[in-house]
Amino acid sequence: MNSLNNALNQIKSNETILSLPCELKQTLPLNHAFARQIKSHRETIQNILSGTDPRLLVIIGPCSIHDHDAALEYAKNLKELQDKISDQIFLVMRAYIEKPRTTVGWKGYMYDPDLDQSSNLQLGLEKSRKLYLDIIELGLPIASEILSPMATAYFDDLLAWGAIGARTSESQIHREISSYMPYSIGFKNGTDGSIQIALDAIQSASKQHQFLGMNQQGLPSILQSQGNPYPHLILRGANHGPNYDLQSIEKIRSKISGNLPALVIDCSHGNSAKDPLRQPEILQQIILERRLTHVRGVMLESHLVDGNQKISCDMTYGQSITDGCLGWEKTQAALLNAATILKIDTLKRSA
Repeated sequence: MNSLNNALNQIKSNETILSLPCELKQTLPLNHAFARQIKSHRETIQNILSGTDPRLLVIIGPCSIHDHDAALEYAKNLKELQDKISDQIFLVMRAYIEKPRTTVGWKGYMYDPDLDQSSNLQLGLEKSRKLYLDIIELGLPIASEILSPMATAYFDDLLAWGAIGARTSESQIHREISSYMPYSIGFKNGTDGSIQIALDAIQSASKQHQFLGMNQQGLPSILQSQGNPYPHLILRGANHGPNYDLQSIEKIRSKISGNLPALVIDCSHGNSAKDPLRQPEILQQIILERRLTHVRGVMLESHLVDGNQKISCDMTYGQSITDGCLGWEKTQAALLNAATILKIDTLKRSA
């Protein structure tokens, strides 16, 4: 009996009970006005992906969030810029709170908001939801990556767009949970450049599924999905080179049967050879070729300050602690330039 009690106590000592999704939503609620705003943003994104809205979708922001104040300052800058270029570009703030790791490392704001390896997930959930609500109140739509399927229940009412990474596009549970989410989700091609995994994921996510998951009360449940509203393909380049240009897209198109799904191009990662300062030139080429490629959107990694840094006690405010980012001034210049090129093209078409 003592050995059984010791075993039970050991299990309990390795567990931390978290707030239920419904409890966190009651503590940090989304009011009806902002719920309508999010619904409108989701519809706008779907219209852009379908081509009925001719604007360019731009998912942009830090590689990962680690500082509430810096993220909110970035969001305010982004909202001011959105008001200037909204006729040509629809901005969605990249606000990633989970960070996939190849081996080990900092897992993101949701897991370790204090950057001290304390793994205070309860605090991370609260801080992440509070940050999302603050960004939404500025009038911006939010994008994030689906990494932990169990975390989706805490934020499914707040996101306007989602992504599945190159290493998880093949995962059945990620495809199933994507089919359950009420916002459009993009699937990245594999790190080797292959797009078949992403195409299979798109087909799966668009269908209905019954699968094991967690409901809002935290109970294991069979979830019934209706299919994702607009799954699409994200071209993120590969280990051996980029795939954002017209020639690469035509090559992809020639290899598949049927129509190519809506395309979003990641200007970072394999497409930039992990050099964040190359993103503006990649963005410009995408826009110049857009009439032929029919690319619907792009992704950029951007923060207040160029580059990245390691976690320390003396960090630069507004600089990424994961992948390197494009600083704000360069970001603003690139997007203003992109909007100008798009406007000129629009005028030429209507002339």
